[in-house]
Amino acid sequence: MLELLLMLDCKYGRTIPELSERFEMSYRTVYRYFDTFKRVGFVIDNNNGFYRINKKNSIAQDISQLLHFSEEEAFILSKVIHSIDENSELKEKLVKKLYSLYDFDRVIYAITKKEETENIYNLLQAIKQQKQVVLKSYKSGYSKNISDRVVEPIDFTVNYSGIWCFDTQDQSNKIFKTSRVKKIEVLETTYQYKSNHQVGMIDVFRVHSFKPIAIELSLSLVAYNLILEEFPLSEKYIKKKSDNHYLLSTEVGNFFGVGRFILGLPGEVEVVHPKALKSYLNDRMKKSFSYDTS
Repeated sequence: MLELLLMLDCKYGRTIPELSERFEMSYRTVYRYFDTFKRVGFVIDNNNGFYRINKKNSIAQDISQLLHFSEEEAFILSKVIHSIDENSELKEKLVKKLYSLYDFDRVIYAITKKEETENIYNLLQAIKQQKQVVLKSYKSGYSKNISDRVVEPIDFTVNYSGIWCFDTQDQSNKIFKTSRVKKIEVLETTYQYKSNHQVGMIDVFRVHSFKPIAIELSLSLVAYNLILEEFPLSEKYIKKKSDNHYLLSTEVGNFFGVGRFILGLPGEVEVVHPKALKSYLNDRMKKSFSYDTS
């Protein structure tokens, strides 16, 4: 009933069929809940079949206030959320709680960039309904092409910056960046490849993979401070050995992200494990300093 009440606190209203489908209940049950809301003091407006809570005329003002963000409150909420680091787990939890409680209407400016919010909302609904979607005019960072991609959305990454999907064309699981999608078209087609769905891991250096590799790095104080600033999720995997010695023990998707970090801090990071990472760094160093003398 609380979720239904939250749905009715919107700008344009909701239809009975929409509420019935959303909560998998009969029209009669929806109307019965409406009667309950009216008995406790809520006024429900009906505008050509679109129902919504009239907060100004509702007697239950205390509860009404819980269902509404004023423009000023939304602005403050937006500033607070965006002040948290983009890759913070705390930010991700706040965002997911707000979306689960308020769906779309009251947090349009507080969750992500305004132009991306509707896309994220549509993806959330597609996941709930297990529907395929079309990522319209998706800009690929690998192929450099712009094309429509038919996918089955599975789950979001940190802060909704990306979404794990099963690509129906490539027949593989991958991450798509939400900022690179022009528009989301939710199809009537339900999941066809659910048994193939798989969500991989994203390491502290923001590299994703389905085959994590365990690493250990010895960090100086300089490296420790920089890794916390650039990759704050690494903090929970770091142990202090002394004032100028820290040990990072974690898993990475591949050596690209961690390798770039190490090579950017010569003399400040020592690879403890594995040997393959040392070989990767040596190869990168050789390629960086090799040149054609002909």
